[in-house]
Amino acid sequence: MKKGDIVLLSFPFTDLKGKKVRPALILVVSELDVIVAFITTQLKWQSQFDMKLESDNLNGLKKTSLLRLSKITTLDKDLILGKLGELNQDSLHQINNNLINLLQLK
Repeated sequence: MKKGDIVLLSFPFTDLKGKKVRPALILVVSELDVIVAFITTQLKWQSQFDMKLESDNLNGLKKTSLLRLSKITTLDKDLILGKLGELNQDSLHQINNNLINLLQLK
């Protein structure tokens, strides 16, 4: 597992009373946890830092989706159910730039 992998995760609801299986992009991997950004097919929610992902054989997405960089979280690695695919280097470069701007690191 590495940065740029798209995985299926069992996301807990914010009230912790349920969960839903969703795709997410791995941003950081540590010994026990991963920091991920949510992926949705609801393109209407796009903000200036989010990124549209077209489905292809490399990323494993079934339809055009939205990478929500404004929706990141840290989760236990045990919530990962499997790998769907990965992003190419050009997409990762764009994501890095968007994160720098979103987090005001410049």
